[in-house]
Amino acid sequence: MNEDVWALVHAERAALIEDLAHLDDKQWEQPSLCDGWTVHDVAAHLVNTARTTRLGFVGGMIRARFDFDRQNARGVERERGSSPKETLERLRQAASRKTGPPAPLDTRIVEEVIHGEDIRRPLGIGRSYPIAAVVRSLRLQARTSASMGGAKERVAGIQLAPTDADLTIGEGSQARGTAICLLLAISGRPGVLEELDGPGVAALRTSA
Repeated sequence: MNEDVWALVHAERAALIEDLAHLDDKQWEQPSLCDGWTVHDVAAHLVNTARTTRLGFVGGMIRARFDFDRQNARGVERERGSSPKETLERLRQAASRKTGPPAPLDTRIVEEVIHGEDIRRPLGIGRSYPIAAVVRSLRLQARTSASMGGAKERVAGIQLAPTDADLTIGEGSQARGTAICLLLAISGRPGVLEELDGPGVAALRTSA
């Protein structure tokens, strides 16, 4: 099971590296879907998360006084190279790693898929993600509390119905759309709600 996860993670890292390799300096400084972060910042964050170990995560949280945002900001500052080329090389070097924080292993897929879209969507780059990766990410986000970076509270009373997968998640007013759009919507990414339909969309908009 673990190897299945890492295969998906490594495939997403490789695909993103390929897309980043074609960007010019202006595109690297494009605002991403992550509030306050550029494409370059998100790439640096992915370097940091790829290099994170369980012990390193705990130490970093202690130094950040258990403030996730502060810890993430420090990670970006540490791993953001002096140029996009340097940051991209760091991402290449970290791409095959199999380390992570003390959290469910599927969080590694969530990181790669969501942040991949944080970078690609503002740049108009499309990707057909493996549905297994997106569905696993959607399931994990829906059952993880907001305090741990998930969307459990946001999707309370909403049924998520991916139109490209044979499943539903949760109970309540239904929100329909592609699995990737549902994933981004429950993860608080702007603009995606317009790509969904169903009575549950209004509830998602209210909880955003």
